[in-house]
Amino acid sequence: MAQDHLAASSPFPEHARLAAFAGEWDGEEVVFPSRWTVGGPATSRTVARMDLNGFYLIQDSVQMRDGKQIFATHGLFTYDREDRTYKLFWYDSLGYTPPSPASGGWVGKTLTLVRGSLRGNARHVYEIIDDNSYALKIQFSPDAEGWADVLTGVYRRIH
Repeated sequence: MAQDHLAASSPFPEHARLAAFAGEWDGEEVVFPSRWTVGGPATSRTVARMDLNGFYLIQDSVQMRDGKQIFATHGLFTYDREDRTYKLFWYDSLGYTPPSPASGGWVGKTLTLVRGSLRGNARHVYEIIDDNSYALKIQFSPDAEGWADVLTGVYRRIH
């Protein structure tokens, strides 16, 4: 009998840990002035789900400022069993294609993921506050040493 090569293994506990970010979330954000935008307050709505047999967290966010959609993102998070790091494939309405995913891991309740490109380096820091809220900080650095905030936010689960 032929073996089914499409039969997937089961997700690891590391995959399941990403489920902490699954659900619908409202966010209050501070956008810092940068080369991409002027600073100011913003709100966001995020919808995230575990999918594809539990191997991936798929996240879509829409940011609003002054009643208008300003920015949108699509993120795909997973755990890479080969190099034992978490990965974030990030796409946004600025339209840049990332050359590689952000990579990183957990320390306590904080997931930090870093990626580099010709434009510089981005760091995403997700901190679980409790079952119904988390904080996010996105930072930029030209050299991956001195980090400047691009966005900070606190997100609360919509029940």
